[in-house]
Amino acid sequence: MRIPVGMRLPRAFGRYTLFDYIGKGGMAEIYLARLTMDVGFSRLVVIKQILLEYADNSAFLEMLIHEAKLAANLSHTNIVVVHELGREEGRLFIAMEYVEGLDLNALLRLCSEQKIPLPVEFALYIVSAALRGLDYAHRRSDDTGKIPLGIVHRDVSPSNVLISFEGEVKVCDFGIAHANDLVTEEAARPQDARTRPLDDAIKGKAGYMSPEHARGDPIDARADVFAAGIVLWELLAGRRMYKQPLGEGRASLLGQARKAEIPPLPTRGLPDEEVLHAIIRKALSPDREDRFASAAAMLRELEAYVVESKRGASPLKLGEWMVANFGVELIKMRRMRERVAQALARGPALVMTPIIATPPPEATPQSAMPAALCLPTPPDLSKPVVRALEVRSSRSKPIVLFLSAILALVLAILLGRALGL
Repeated sequence: MRIPVGMRLPRAFGRYTLFDYIGKGGMAEIYLARLTMDVGFSRLVVIKQILLEYADNSAFLEMLIHEAKLAANLSHTNIVVVHELGREEGRLFIAMEYVEGLDLNALLRLCSEQKIPLPVEFALYIVSAALRGLDYAHRRSDDTGKIPLGIVHRDVSPSNVLISFEGEVKVCDFGIAHANDLVTEEAARPQDARTRPLDDAIKGKAGYMSPEHARGDPIDARADVFAAGIVLWELLAGRRMYKQPLGEGRASLLGQARKAEIPPLPTRGLPDEEVLHAIIRKALSPDREDRFASAAAMLRELEAYVVESKRGASPLKLGEWMVANFGVELIKMRRMRERVAQALARGPALVMTPIIATPPPEATPQSAMPAALCLPTPPDLSKPVVRALEVRSSRSKPIVLFLSAILALVLAILLGRALGL
């Protein structure tokens, strides 16, 4: 993962201090940042800086602002909070709640790499929690309680389901999903140099579209129900529901989504398995009139199955499983990076040029890395954490040497603690 050219961290960005580069999504560069108030209170946030390619697309920006304002009205334990939508340094940005953990897409990749199966009870718990967040958003009205806001996520996928090391499950990116549809429409037109970058924003999106959404028809909350059904189908099957278009003769993801030909689920010997499969088949009905009428309706049947099959889980159990299998080193590395960034940020004459870890394997369009939380690959601790320190001070040489020695001591202590020495 390469930091954008000319970008040095940590650096100030309005009220925020950007200190870790998470990655680049279809339409934004994503950073981990700290917001510090005048009274000394601070908190971690995720900053999404909208890419410069979209600066001239007024229709896209207007849609994004409109949707982000709606998302800012959402306050639910299963939805990522939008703290702020603003402009800084000529860039539109969104400040979002930081969830320390993994998105479902990254979690599944780690499970595959380390050959650790995701327990069925956790799969059911994750989808149930996501349905609670979706149902709240679908039912949200304006401040009078009389006018429905008509919120539909439109991009329910593993990349947008975040799971914390405390076992919390949160759906993110309500403020971006509708703007994505505008991107889809523009990318479908004959392209010129201005619209070509829009392709990146829709890669992988079709793999979780309802058939009506893929056709470009008006959609409602049942489109999100269909997407949640795909997520659950994939968690139980252990593979993608739609196959990637490789070579001639295989339909594109968008073409497969329009047809909505649902493969049968493999049997796993679960209690009352046919009941669970029936729930998924109903969620994935090509005709939305045959689908669950709401996320709440699907949630009720899924919870009833969990009770009857005794496949219940809790945030505590999920969090413990996450930390035990994937979390210890990731948490240690992220906190070490923040401590080093804070130590360097205290001296205004010192600037850190971060070491960039070896980038992860290129993700396929359907499994692209998430927006709100994707912890970077830890650097090699056998190498120096700081590549270069620039001293921009006119102070005398002895003072500079003294400060450098103090800084070197602080870094040695922090690295020693991180390594358990």
